[in-house]
Amino acid sequence: MISVTINGEPQELPQGLTLLELLRHLSLKDERVAIERNREIVGREAWDTVQVEAGDRLEIVQFVGGG
Repeated sequence: MISVTINGEPQELPQGLTLLELLRHLSLKDERVAIERNREIVGREAWDTVQVEAGDRLEIVQFVGGG
């Protein structure tokens, strides 16, 4: 297990998750989501290769439509 911070909250996660696997682990759909890792936006095309590492600070933002 590794320690990270997600949206300001400490979390323990299995080691070796990619960002895409992290979304699945958190039961989040990858549509309408943006991920910031250590204050840098990570492009969607890299989510399946960028691994979550101990100490990472992640912000996951879900976009909501409406009127």
